[in-house]
Amino acid sequence: MRFTVFTGAAVAIALTATTGFAQDRAGWPDSFTVGTASQGGTYFAYGSGWANLVADELGISGGGEVTGGPMQNMALVHTGDAAFGMTTMGPAAESIQGTNPIAPGLQMTNACAMFPMYQTPFSITALSSSGIASVKDIPEGARIGFGPAGSTSDTYFPRMIEALGVKFERRNGGWSDLGGQLQDGLLDVIAFAAGVPVPAVSQLEVQTKVNIIEFTEEEQGKILETFPVSSFEIAADTYTTLEKNARSVSMWNFAIANCDLPEDFVYAAVNVVMSDNERMVNIHRAARSTLLENWDKNEVMKWHPGAAKWFNENGASIAADMIHGS
Repeated sequence: MRFTVFTGAAVAIALTATTGFAQDRAGWPDSFTVGTASQGGTYFAYGSGWANLVADELGISGGGEVTGGPMQNMALVHTGDAAFGMTTMGPAAESIQGTNPIAPGLQMTNACAMFPMYQTPFSITALSSSGIASVKDIPEGARIGFGPAGSTSDTYFPRMIEALGVKFERRNGGWSDLGGQLQDGLLDVIAFAAGVPVPAVSQLEVQTKVNIIEFTEEEQGKILETFPVSSFEIAADTYTTLEKNARSVSMWNFAIANCDLPEDFVYAAVNVVMSDNERMVNIHRAARSTLLENWDKNEVMKWHPGAAKWFNENGASIAADMIHGS
């Protein structure tokens, strides 16, 4: 097998062709990983997709890494064990405050905002044969799968379900595994917090009849009053099962970068992701929200200087006190 060694000048020329500007790559890593979540979930599909895209465009080895989700990603990026990652606003806030269960007391302030991804809806799915068609139908002691331990779903969904008066047995696992357990009758319900369509739910739809359960107005209102979420509707065309939009709640997701990464490296990576939304949507439909105008959905993390530079050059107005190191 023959390997081609590129000179620094050749790399600079290649980067100019793909990104529109030359880079001297001083201090850039030779490779990078993006902390995602378990296979079968949106984080893994979306994160692996943009990791591969950035790697291809910038000529660096990189890819997605299976992790426990947002809480672990905050820890991995904070320590530099992963260059990039993905998190939701709730786990990000808890991590910065020092209440991340992975490292209680450690304020994870070295994980910086990189770009907005999408909203994570909280959605409930059951087999149609179970007769469970609403939250009130969930029987006492129901076996509910909440995703990987420490994920956004596992952190917040059990609290939400408890607030709605449901008593249940808590189960954890990867999205694909939980979908299989539901189909095999080992679970009664799966409660996922993930970008839609959730691959595991889409796969279930192909194999069996499912009920995608929406919140009532009263249930939604109670959750909005109690948790750091926003109102959301899962569009009817998201799943073949849905005949109309389904009432839900959601939490925003952001890509994150280790704050010590070179400014021009992060700038270049953000440029690859944000400059062509159609290319991102081809990776995952949830990327329809990976848009410049959603920069203001981050009110929790300091921005990486390279990311802030890209957004401010393109019409955002990120304040200096929200930029790391300023």
